[in-house]
Amino acid sequence: MATNFVQDGRMLNVTNSTSADITSGQVVPVGAVLGVAMDDIAVGETGVLAIDGVFTVPKVSAAEINQGESLTWVTASSAFDSNAATAATGDITGATAFAAEAAGAGAASLAVKFTGVPGTVKA
Repeated sequence: MATNFVQDGRMLNVTNSTSADITSGQVVPVGAVLGVAMDDIAVGETGVLAIDGVFTVPKVSAAEINQGESLTWVTASSAFDSNAATAATGDITGATAFAAEAAGAGAASLAVKFTGVPGTVKA
């Protein structure tokens, strides 16, 4: 194995530099990449985020989302919206995640494929 190998890249070690604990299964932005916490991560502690895989995560209840649609991560509600949503400051759009299934209005969650590819953070 290469002497400079760090990890396979589907998981990233991150330090919780926020003011709140991160819970297992929570979607966590790291710059322009989204990941899912594999375990609880206390403030100041290091834990693991999956940046590749399919997870059931929160969605904006009113959103109509088609399978395969790229998504907008809405920071204010900590939920995914359709790609037609108007992004607000801090929201993440683009290639970082897409809908693994369709989800209609009224659904509170959907299966999302995280890609590990950076999206765009709305300034």
